[in-house]
Amino acid sequence: MERRFNLIKSDFEKHEKRVLPRFPFCYLTFKSDETSRVFEVKDISHTGMQLSLKDDSHHFIEEAPLKGSIHWMGKTLDVAGVVKWHTDSRVGIEFHKKRDVLEKVQSFLRMEEIVKHLKPLHRVDGGLEIPNRLKYWLRSDGPVEIFVWQHSDGEIARFQVLFFEVFVEWEDGQGLKTGRILSKRNVDSPLVNEDEWFFHIDTDVMPEKLERVQELLKLISNDLLPEEVKNLLHRQLS
Repeated sequence: MERRFNLIKSDFEKHEKRVLPRFPFCYLTFKSDETSRVFEVKDISHTGMQLSLKDDSHHFIEEAPLKGSIHWMGKTLDVAGVVKWHTDSRVGIEFHKKRDVLEKVQSFLRMEEIVKHLKPLHRVDGGLEIPNRLKYWLRSDGPVEIFVWQHSDGEIARFQVLFFEVFVEWEDGQGLKTGRILSKRNVDSPLVNEDEWFFHIDTDVMPEKLERVQELLKLISNDLLPEEVKNLLHRQLS
């Protein structure tokens, strides 16, 4: 438990870390026009995306233009952007700031479209390792993950919502926190895949972030998340 709630203190900002389970497959991909290579999209927003590199044989150069197509469960979006940074395992792409490009990205990532791709990972068969008290786990490749944890008696203990750059968390006895996602990295162990997330925590809870999460929850069907659970989340967010 302590491992999941490490606090990183700073003289200027309050940062916190969470270690959360990672689904090992990604259905959101990017195919480059220049090389025809296909990359996993590990993170995406309305302004850019992060691609996963399986080896260090890439030829990405900072500030170089890049064109290609994003593929997601039968949908395709042609995009153009520029390489802003890269490491051995990731590359950051900023989409062109042209109005038509941004409008296409915003349409592709509409909240209604994201909800269509939510998967109830807590119901996945086939050896997916689920942490002991994780009751519900919803994931939409890239933009959204929702974790709902329970006490030993079955009552809801806490929940976390990661929605683009927004982080919202409620914990029983501690209340609400909002923040911004700073980064994440893989933490591989012999038994489970995890991600180590770093967040900037807001000094005060930001109502606009709570409202965005409430809008998202309203679109989620009771089949994915039971109505009584959604009602509890709504009450805590209010």
